[in-house]
Amino acid sequence: MRFAVIGAGGIGGYFGGGLSRAGHDVRLLARGEHLEAIRSRGLEVREPEGTWIAKPLATGDPGELGPVDVVLVSVKSYSLAEVTGIVRGLAEGGALVLPLLNGVTAFDDLAAAGVPKGQILPGLAVISVDKSGPGVVTRRSDFRSIVLGECAGGPSERADRIAAALRQTGAEVNVSEDIGLALWRKFLFLSTIAAACGLARAPIGAVRQARYGGLLLERALRETAAIARRRGIAVPEGEEERILPRIAALAGGLKPSFLLDLERGGPNELDVLSGAIAKFGRECGVETPVHDAAVAAFSAVRTGA
Repeated sequence: MRFAVIGAGGIGGYFGGGLSRAGHDVRLLARGEHLEAIRSRGLEVREPEGTWIAKPLATGDPGELGPVDVVLVSVKSYSLAEVTGIVRGLAEGGALVLPLLNGVTAFDDLAAAGVPKGQILPGLAVISVDKSGPGVVTRRSDFRSIVLGECAGGPSERADRIAAALRQTGAEVNVSEDIGLALWRKFLFLSTIAAACGLARAPIGAVRQARYGGLLLERALRETAAIARRRGIAVPEGEEERILPRIAALAGGLKPSFLLDLERGGPNELDVLSGAIAKFGRECGVETPVHDAAVAAFSAVRTGA
């Protein structure tokens, strides 16, 4: 299959590199030193099992990407608006669009920007991976998985075809018959650790050990679960009790990407994490004090107030 990867950082670089290594035609959209490094020596992928080099086509020119069968959109959420025109053009040329972004709004954001809804298959990635240098991505987790599916639910030959290709990267890949629920399940987990670790400016182990740290995590999680249920997402009863042990089992040094962004002092994904929860809460009448506090604290840092 032919793939374009919009956002060749951690997730895009890892899965794009894996697809290229498996023999697929992959075109990465990159820029600056990262682009030059990939062009000159290939994309270096470091993971617990070893290091390898992939040699996809890397370009800074969106016109060199298409036509393709699938577009992986893996930019940070705050950069999505910059690339929607590129994604729309590829989709109008027949490409299917698989967004692998944090949060639960990527489908709506792409559709609002004119990307044909029928060409979008929402998805999510569960992996700890980052761009660790020009031309280098590093997977730090022992897990790597992708879930994708049709908005309307049910089985899908085209989703199965994309999943089969992605499995060749070595990841666990599943096609969900309820991708909306799958996205919210990840969101419950991610928004909780992002808010708590961000407020503490500390990795998850320090949060868990702090006085009332466990209570902070539980309250942040329950707020998001309440929002999901009020919005009609079929989150099973007891889901919170299944997620909390997962958080308890995380390596103590783990830092969610939101905390890493805060530490770098650059843009962050506040608007699609705690910001989205606070907004949804006001729309549907659910109190979200933990996430409201996170929005206030992080907005003050972002604005320099």
